[in-house]
Amino acid sequence: MTNRATLLASAALVATAGMASAESHMASDMTLVSWGGAYQNSQQKAYVEPYQANNPGVNVVWDESSAEAVAKLRAMNEADNITWDLVDVVAADAIRLCDEGLAMEIDFDEMLADGDDGSKASDDFGDMLVSDCYIPQIVYSTTFGYRTDMVPEGADAPDEICDVFDLETYPGKRALEKRPINNMEWALLCDGVAKEEVYDVLATPEGQDKALAKLDTIKDQVIWWSAGADTPQLLADGEIFMGSTYNGRLYSVIEEQNQPVAMMWDAQVFDLDGWIIPTGLSEERLARVMDFVKFATDTQRLADQAKYISYGPARASSAPKVPEDMKMHMPTDPANAGNTFLYNYEFWADYRDDIDAKFQAWLAQ
Repeated sequence: MTNRATLLASAALVATAGMASAESHMASDMTLVSWGGAYQNSQQKAYVEPYQANNPGVNVVWDESSAEAVAKLRAMNEADNITWDLVDVVAADAIRLCDEGLAMEIDFDEMLADGDDGSKASDDFGDMLVSDCYIPQIVYSTTFGYRTDMVPEGADAPDEICDVFDLETYPGKRALEKRPINNMEWALLCDGVAKEEVYDVLATPEGQDKALAKLDTIKDQVIWWSAGADTPQLLADGEIFMGSTYNGRLYSVIEEQNQPVAMMWDAQVFDLDGWIIPTGLSEERLARVMDFVKFATDTQRLADQAKYISYGPARASSAPKVPEDMKMHMPTDPANAGNTFLYNYEFWADYRDDIDAKFQAWLAQ
């Protein structure tokens, strides 16, 4: 048996044994790590509250540290003190954590529920299973919102990604995330690089410099954000004309807060959010986590999450159960997906640390 097969078999045995244990052999507390805001609230409503209703006495604590998950799990592993039970991360971070042995490998068909259409989990999730350690929950996109009341007189509303770099037609502050991901890709697209060549160019020092030079053209008009709530708040306050953030955050500010904000879907970047289970959990903690994960990632729960936020469920069997009034707000809706940019998980897993360092040095200039 190969090393990977041995690990998978061991994990499956532990998880199966844990789930078969009596309730008293499962930990009664779980620390879940996520991103805060509307997304975490959707997880609380769709996953945690019904799970606690079925399992009285289980205590769930949230830690809003997903943005720093890789660094913090590395530190916990170094200290041999894993305090998190289940961690929500984007796909590229899951790949890094899996490669470093910090995330547990999953036997998807053994550990997760079948689809309610009878499909095995591996078929139901399909191409969303981008890592052996990753359990996807949702498909989301990073895209731009803009203030409709700040569109200059005589100008069309911005509807192309390169309008972000057009300060002459669309003056005003922008908000961009304080990291290279997405910003570098958009910069290259708007500097004339063909979509299919973006990652080949970005893999070179010259390509990285080219992206940063394009970002230089708007740098003095950028407010850099770190939390997903930042751009919606800046838009609501009228402090920026346009800004990038997660589509679900923009849905909230547009539909729930009724702010004069609209979506700009062009070159939206698709990505996944999902769970990893840290390696090194005790048998009792792992048994509880696997019991929760099997419930929280089944067909109904992933569909239920779409009641609370406009992210597409990662299971195919969940899609027909998404409420009709939410489908038009999904990044995957055909009306919104005319020109998408496909995020390269493997590229960022390989290049993230080096490009991060270069980007932060550029920011400090």
